[in-house]
Amino acid sequence: MSAGGGALLVVGDVVTDIVARHRAPLAPGTDTAAAIRAVPGGAGANVASWAASWGCGDVRILGRVGADSAAWHEEALARAGVRPRLVVDPEAPTGTVICLVDGGAGAERTFLADSGASQRLSADDWSAGLLDGVGWLHLSGYLFFAGASRAAAGAALASARARGVPVSVDPASAGFLTDLGVDRFLAATDGVDVLLPSEGEARLLTGVPDLADAAVKLSRQFPSVVVKRGAAGALVARSGEVRAAVPALPTVPRDSTGAGDAFTGAFLASRLEGAGLCEAAAEGCRAGALAVERVGGRPPLPGSTAC
Repeated sequence: MSAGGGALLVVGDVVTDIVARHRAPLAPGTDTAAAIRAVPGGAGANVASWAASWGCGDVRILGRVGADSAAWHEEALARAGVRPRLVVDPEAPTGTVICLVDGGAGAERTFLADSGASQRLSADDWSAGLLDGVGWLHLSGYLFFAGASRAAAGAALASARARGVPVSVDPASAGFLTDLGVDRFLAATDGVDVLLPSEGEARLLTGVPDLADAAVKLSRQFPSVVVKRGAAGALVARSGEVRAAVPALPTVPRDSTGAGDAFTGAFLASRLEGAGLCEAAAEGCRAGALAVERVGGRPPLPGSTAC
């Protein structure tokens, strides 16, 4: 299965990230020095932005935000080359994620998430007409962790299947997957063409500790599976067989926030241009390496310098 061109439509979360990079261990009960920034984020919005930066000429996103920052997020997405369709929630504020980033060599992060308006996206916000001109639909995994947004994801998936549009899903969060339940997630994503889990998510979804075996098992339910392994690269499986282990690129990490989203965005942009699974996964690894060298989950804007 490969895409035949057209636009990329992302349905997913648009949130505000508060990124706090600290070099010393967190000190309970007192202060820990940190560099703190507020930046636009959200897995869905990050994927869309990276796909646009990777050469996809028509990237669209459907998401739900609060009135408190709707204009800021819309402007940020437009500047990134994404065509936003943001539903403004009359009650809930925009989702916020606090990203605690260890400034050590691994730049690992811990998230505190308030989904806010993002998980209030509903089936009423979806229209089959949103797929006009679309060659690929990507659903952020965060949609599946609340009733309203899960219904919206289901409506989008059904519309895409009716039109023969390929669909991908990134499971997004092992913690939220555990809360929802693996069986419910797998049932909700039935019919998805490409699954893009992390290592931990792949093991959780299968109950299989060996990663290659987990990828194989998942590829018997989803036609194509690409397991994102961070500094270890990616594992590609299709139709019950591991097809490739794609190496990562060497990098000096500053902030791993959004690295998986960067991988997904570049992977999808490459697939829409006709790249095969392994070639697209290699492009994903390239984008992931660039992402960890930056603070925040988005690519650099045209004309900007690295931050």
